[in-house]
Amino acid sequence: MLTLYSYWRSSAAYRVRIALNLKGLAYRQVPVHLVKDGGQQHASDYLALNPQGLVPLLVDEEGGGVHISQSLAILEYLDEVFPVPALLPVEPPQRALVRALALHIACDVHPLNNLRVLQYLSGELGVDDEAKNAWYLHWVRNGLAAVEQGLAVFGGRLSLGQRPGYLEACLIPQLYNARRFACDLSAYPRLLDMEARCQDLEAFQQAAPEVQPDAQ
Repeated sequence: MLTLYSYWRSSAAYRVRIALNLKGLAYRQVPVHLVKDGGQQHASDYLALNPQGLVPLLVDEEGGGVHISQSLAILEYLDEVFPVPALLPVEPPQRALVRALALHIACDVHPLNNLRVLQYLSGELGVDDEAKNAWYLHWVRNGLAAVEQGLAVFGGRLSLGQRPGYLEACLIPQLYNARRFACDLSAYPRLLDMEARCQDLEAFQQAAPEVQPDAQ
């Protein structure tokens, strides 16, 4: 039994839902509301499970009850424990390329605009909404522009040729997040093409924030 501690709008949890669905793995979700009650991720019972106080968290009961935090670590774990279908290419150069683009999204773009950073800008630093949105758009545009260039090597294909995997699991949630903040994506045709190739697939539709059990 796999248990995913998740929040419907969390981009990081969204990545893991996509990966689980791509692999056809059954899992149950435990919602952790990142805003309600001051943020349920800060509650003592959740911190006992995940001292980082973040989502997602994956618990693999059949794997000895292992607790895995950090979305990309979870994706790597799933690919090692449930190798078929793979999320990453077979050849090391292609694997490295996919990882590099995914890491850019997950480690360079997303952390600068996630909820706790935006809350800190507003609450602790007193940044007004206009300046906060300018911060968000600056970093997202810069990051997506780099990914747009990086996708040129795929020649319009998905990261695994005819099917999506690790990279798409990171990209699609970031595009969803960007639209929430009214970021114009028209300058990124390769990103939009990759998204279009994924959006009709059941694995992505079932992972979408609006259809999660805790969606509001």
